[in-house]
Amino acid sequence: MYVPRTLEGFFAASAEHFPVLLLTGAKQVGKTTLLRHLSGEKRTFVTLDDPLVLELAKDDPALFFQRYTPPLLIDEIQYAPELLPYIKMAVDKDRRPGAFWLTGSQYFHLMRNISESLAGRAGIVQMLGLSRLESAGRAADSRPFVPLPELVLERAGAEAPLSLKELYRLIWRGSFPAVALHEAVDRDLFYSSYVQTYLQRDVRDLAKVGDEMAFLRFLRTAAARTAQLLNIAELGRDAGVSTGTAKSWLSILQASGIVYLLEPYFSNLTKRLVKTPKLYLLDTGLCAYLTEWSSPETLEAGAMSGAVLETWAVGELLKGWWHSGKRAPFYFYRDKDQKEIDLLIVQDGTAYPIEIKKTASPGSRDIRHFGVLDRLSLRAGPGALVCLVQEALPLTDSVYAVPAGAI
Repeated sequence: MYVPRTLEGFFAASAEHFPVLLLTGAKQVGKTTLLRHLSGEKRTFVTLDDPLVLELAKDDPALFFQRYTPPLLIDEIQYAPELLPYIKMAVDKDRRPGAFWLTGSQYFHLMRNISESLAGRAGIVQMLGLSRLESAGRAADSRPFVPLPELVLERAGAEAPLSLKELYRLIWRGSFPAVALHEAVDRDLFYSSYVQTYLQRDVRDLAKVGDEMAFLRFLRTAAARTAQLLNIAELGRDAGVSTGTAKSWLSILQASGIVYLLEPYFSNLTKRLVKTPKLYLLDTGLCAYLTEWSSPETLEAGAMSGAVLETWAVGELLKGWWHSGKRAPFYFYRDKDQKEIDLLIVQDGTAYPIEIKKTASPGSRDIRHFGVLDRLSLRAGPGALVCLVQEALPLTDSVYAVPAGAI
């Protein structure tokens, strides 16, 4: 069963302008399924997960392109970067839009190769797991969220409230289509297999990991710090590896679409801001699995319940922007006085503050730090407190408490 994705419209429109399109994202988020659906019968599909096809692609790229001709969909292009110069030559001969569609699950690794081989010829599109609206079959309703009062009221009015139990079940199962769409799929078995496959293939290729147990400890340590300021030295120490190794492995997790680093907003006029990014796992199901929460109920009642709710909310907001083909202008604010705003959406010179709290009784205290925006060289826009209320409630003239299901 194919589930429509918000990204369909943007990708199809981009294919009319670029001869090469690369769709990147973590393994199992649905990249290949989306592109095969859009291709129909008009495009040849080749996967480099096939050892024989991969051998041909690496050993004889010229013969590969004699056998497989455009329009072409090549899956997991990062395994054969040798194909990229040949794609460049083919595009330079015929700049027909949409000739090559590529998927890849190592974004920064791919970007380095593509910037060298396909600069000016390739469009890059990022994809995450299913958003809540996509899982509900309402991909067309998803769009970038900005906490303007009229948009908040419209969204809150259109969405049925999520109960606490429903919300944490969504968070616990995660957003990979295989487990999010099929209740019969054993969630623990899926994530166990995912981690093993990821360890045994992608990470070995990228990092030459000699101690797989150390890397697994590192994964779990990173998951336990989701929604926290990144401290590389502590991360390495707790995982039992050097700071250099921790930095290298974190870059691989970022490159593979497993983690997201949210940068702090920095203005030259404001010297007291913390410049360390915040770390988020991009899939809450994987995060809950790695930190060993055995059920949605134990996760909701446990010490990580607030952090994993923030992680889920940031992920949902990212999906709204990225799956609409837009860069997410996301930052956070934190200064040395410990005043923090979970998320700033900075657009056209205006900063829209968003706080994320696990509460059903919001008050002005929850948004008390929004006033620090007056110090920045930005105009402060309307804000939102994303929480567990059942309907949108005004907290001030410009700030609403927003149900988690309405972002």
